Amino acid sequence: MGIYGPTLARIDIVMKPATDATPPCVFDYLNHRTFLSDWFSHKQQVNPRYSHRLFARRAGLSNPSLLLLVMQGKRNLTDRTMDGVVSALNLDDDDAMFFRLIVEFEAAASDEKRNSIWAAIAATRRFRDARPLEMGAFELLSTWWVAATHELARLPEFEASASWVAAHLVPQIDESDAQHALDLLFELGLLVRHADNRVEPTNVSLTTPHEAGQLAVHNYHQGMIALGAQSMERTASDARHLGAVTAAIPRSLVPELKQELARFQEHILNLCDASEAPAEEVYQFNMQLFPLSRRSDG
Repeated sequence: MGIYGPTLARIDIVMKPATDATPPCVFDYLNHRTFLSDWFSHKQQVNPRYSHRLFARRAGLSNPSLLLLVMQGKRNLTDRTMDGVVSALNLDDDDAMFFRLIVEFEAAASDEKRNSIWAAIAATRRFRDARPLEMGAFELLSTWWVAATHELARLPEFEASASWVAAHLVPQIDESDAQHALDLLFELGLLVRHADNRVEPTNVSLTTPHEAGQLAVHNYHQGMIALGAQSMERTASDARHLGAVTAAIPRSLVPELKQELARFQEHILNLCDASEAPAEEVYQFNMQLFPLSRRSDG
């Protein structure tokens, strides 16, 4: 399995925008601007005379164009305007709470804050019921041992038990985490059990909401980079390779370097897939390209 950007080589993760609903239900959305746009369009279908000015009056807003500007991404909702907007949307308590969460999710300034808000979003029963597979895809990307367990299933001696998985991952994980990973992979259809009780991995396509997908990818890479650093202490040098290059380059070369890295990663995956020898271990291959200086022109 290789993950680069939002894509897994053997498991295709597709960033999927929220689906349309008529009338729109806020629990079908993670982008509050899209929800507002769909909500306003629906209101105009029901009443062609419904206007931004009427919405502003009902929301107690001094700017009659604020809703339009928010939908266009030119303005943000604030604590001062939120209560009025929620009132004009005529949302019940649960819907209003969820709407506030997705507004906060977009506005969060750090991955730590976004993960905290995502936990609150994911804990909402109506959202879980609407998007169980998409939530599973998010967790697959965000939690390193779920992806690693999927690759463990390619080993001939693999056993679909929490004790076996926990004992064979490095660093070792709790059996409760291993069991959760197995349950999730079976639920997503990424592991299947045959009539003879044999378990094997499958190659399927999953979807994850676009807004949460980027966060999941960040979580994945942060986790794997941390594991790479830990490998210097726990893994013998003959079983790992850590390399780095520091170079001064023209900024125009960056796109070409990224393409070269992507081609090399594809080459590595092809080597793995083309090997006729049975799989024996699960390895992680990391590559990073990032600036160490700031341009003098800002």
